[in-house]
Amino acid sequence: MDLQINKNNPTIMHVDLNSCFATVEQQANPHLRGKPIVIAAYTTPNGCIVAPSIEAKKYGIKVGMTVREARLLYKDVIVRDPDPHLVRDVHIKFVKIFKDYSPFVYPKSIDEVVVEFKDTSAFRRGLVNIGFDIKKRLRKEVGEWISCNIGIATNRFLAKLASSLHKPDGLDVITYENILDVYSSVSLIDLNGINTRYEARLNSNGIFNPLQFLKAGEFFLRKNVFKSIVGHYWYLKLRGFEIDDVEIKRKSFGQDFAIGKKTSDPVELARILMKLCEKMGRRLRKSGSEAFGIHLGIVYEDWTYWHKSKKFNRAMYTTDDLFIKAMWIFNMRKKEKKVSKISVSCFELIPAKTSQINLFDIEDKRRKVSDALDQINDRYGEYVITPALMMDMKNLVLDRIAFGNVDKN
Repeated sequence: MDLQINKNNPTIMHVDLNSCFATVEQQANPHLRGKPIVIAAYTTPNGCIVAPSIEAKKYGIKVGMTVREARLLYKDVIVRDPDPHLVRDVHIKFVKIFKDYSPFVYPKSIDEVVVEFKDTSAFRRGLVNIGFDIKKRLRKEVGEWISCNIGIATNRFLAKLASSLHKPDGLDVITYENILDVYSSVSLIDLNGINTRYEARLNSNGIFNPLQFLKAGEFFLRKNVFKSIVGHYWYLKLRGFEIDDVEIKRKSFGQDFAIGKKTSDPVELARILMKLCEKMGRRLRKSGSEAFGIHLGIVYEDWTYWHKSKKFNRAMYTTDDLFIKAMWIFNMRKKEKKVSKISVSCFELIPAKTSQINLFDIEDKRRKVSDALDQINDRYGEYVITPALMMDMKNLVLDRIAFGNVDKN
């Protein structure tokens, strides 16, 4: 059976830092090295673990567990808060190394990078040699306790799969020569993009492992399994053909905050919402966009959830614009219940309009003031200048690093 697998030489490298948040903490604090530690959103028993160290993983501690659950598995586990400044510093150094080998460096998250070597002079050295070189430089230039997994393949999908095969500190290559062996050694859930819902859909169509997935015909995947063009994309990805190199247009910007001391106080909640709108607004403006829609979500103390979206006729750009509309939605909530988490996002994005300077255009002046304030805060530090409602709130909404895509602006 001819599977039409891509037989070109691999040009894609996927690099993933091992246990990034925890390892960075161990790098900065040598007395923590070799010990089971976890980084948690909060260090209280109900705090969610965002990164266990390599040592903690050996006890079965995983991302998403609570601190209490981790201590049931290993009572002496060390719990630390995230340190965004440390992680960002490592990320910057991490990315800088790759740019010495290729101009085509695409950060996918704070601890993941995809590098394209096609048509680069470094390609002649061989990607395996470059991979080992990067590992050495990572320990020398970023930190001796920092390690990474490297995957090499003909497309991003297989390169990411290769980077997951031998953790920690592995280096693997997937080509047409070993792809069948690789698919025989992993499960459907091991494939990036296949969750339990997709697994069930594949199972219902007689596909129970990656090898069966690979051997399924394009028509069958498109018409029977996925019932859309997605089936065609999977047919190509599984065979090593690149279909993920197009940057996806961002659809929204959002911020959320888990409240340590749950409250129903409308003034306190409004202040938190203002700060979330300020953080979201700065990201929106930095991308050169404005938004027509606002979505607000609230998780209550009893774990019930309320949310509402609204699209407006006029685009929002300044923090005031976003906050006023968010408060309009916020005032529709169930007011008597204590809130444990609040999230806000803006959507329906369009490029921000530009206009000629007009002394009588108040809207244009408000936008220019917002841009100027962003530049001041960018230069001199977060919230050097803040709205009056946000006074004394500098540390209330903690700095967070998302695990999703890294903003490129």
